[in-house]
Amino acid sequence: MTTRRSFFRQAGTAAASALVLPGFLPETFALPRWTANAGQQSPEQWAQDEDFWSWVKTEYTVSPNLLNLNNGGVCPQPKVVQDAHIRFYQYANEAPSYYMWRILDQGREALRSKLADLAGCSAEELAINRNTTEGLNTVIFGLNLKAGDEVVLTKQDYPNMLNAWRQREKRDGIKLVFLDLNLPSEDDEYLVQKYVSAFTAKTKVVHVTHLVNWVGQVLPVRKIADAAHKRGIEVIADGAHSFGLFDFKIPDLGCDYFASSLHKWLSAPFGSGLLYVKQDKIKNVWALLSSTEPDGPDIRKFESLGTRSFASEMAIGTAVDFHNSIGSARKFARAHYLKNYWMERVRDVPGVKIHTSLKPEYAGAVGMFSIDGLTPGEIDGQLMNQYKIHTVGINWENFHGIRVTPHVYHSPKDLDRLVTAITKIAEKQTIASKQKKS
Repeated sequence: MTTRRSFFRQAGTAAASALVLPGFLPETFALPRWTANAGQQSPEQWAQDEDFWSWVKTEYTVSPNLLNLNNGGVCPQPKVVQDAHIRFYQYANEAPSYYMWRILDQGREALRSKLADLAGCSAEELAINRNTTEGLNTVIFGLNLKAGDEVVLTKQDYPNMLNAWRQREKRDGIKLVFLDLNLPSEDDEYLVQKYVSAFTAKTKVVHVTHLVNWVGQVLPVRKIADAAHKRGIEVIADGAHSFGLFDFKIPDLGCDYFASSLHKWLSAPFGSGLLYVKQDKIKNVWALLSSTEPDGPDIRKFESLGTRSFASEMAIGTAVDFHNSIGSARKFARAHYLKNYWMERVRDVPGVKIHTSLKPEYAGAVGMFSIDGLTPGEIDGQLMNQYKIHTVGINWENFHGIRVTPHVYHSPKDLDRLVTAITKIAEKQTIASKQKKS
């Protein structure tokens, strides 16, 4: 009888395709019985196949008592990724300068190709780094912009990116044009026109967040990019929360630059990321750190990090294999199903408001809710102290609520626990409000 771990143990076999290390890689097994009919179910049907997803859950080492619903911050790694990371780390420690620089460092090109296949782009367009902030800062600080050049962005973009742009504004005299988006929205025309209305003859760059992390809003990046390119404007896409969650290829977005944190939805080791630069744009971006040819056309100029965690980097390959074993379409369908599962059950509870679309084209796994009369901090505190549910309270611009981000290792039963908690907190608040008024 095939073990329940069989399917994903295959993921480890490609963790270090450039290496031949006896006894180093995880064992492989036969496929479990239900994968034989994998093509006969739609992703939406797979999303509710609890036998399959309960099996996926066994591949994680998450707490059975603390309900972690803040995967939007950083996602746990499945055990096969943890094992690969540990093995690479131990291997490097046998003789660090030899195994790190002469062996593991040579595995980056195989890893680059693996990531490029998942991203749907050329390997010559991908740099491997540590996170979205590093990737986007590389582009923001590396573009040839001068005083008076305009950049369009929104108040809802991520703080690290806003701070990078403000630094360029302070240092170089560029002009930042901020939009204030009214979200959630299911109106592409509204969203696109908000950006287009801000474009002028001086606009050189538009910065677009693929999925707005605060509230889970998906923006129509491709439509915004097409409108920008017609005007000769370059497009930067922040993909921190989309790569490894959505079923898409980076070139589909039509952007010139894209970065993501692989330790989020791809479940790669902490501190791993990627930067995509369209090939003909590479020469136009200066390397952030020192490089022999900082203005050259080679994507590798963005990887001059010095000594890095080779173990974390090499284990990314195992995370990609694990992701592919589930399948991008199935993964997104499950994540969206789980998000809608809890939101549909609390949206009619008196005092509860949801702030995220239920439609898959406008939201992924990230959702936000609020309770009348309670601050985000008060709700977050009650969820943790009374129910041991970990979420995050959001107070940013016009977003005020609790962000909930389940992952593929969660089950509807886990989310029933959240629904019960929200309902009880809201009911208690409603009673308190009525008593206060009387």
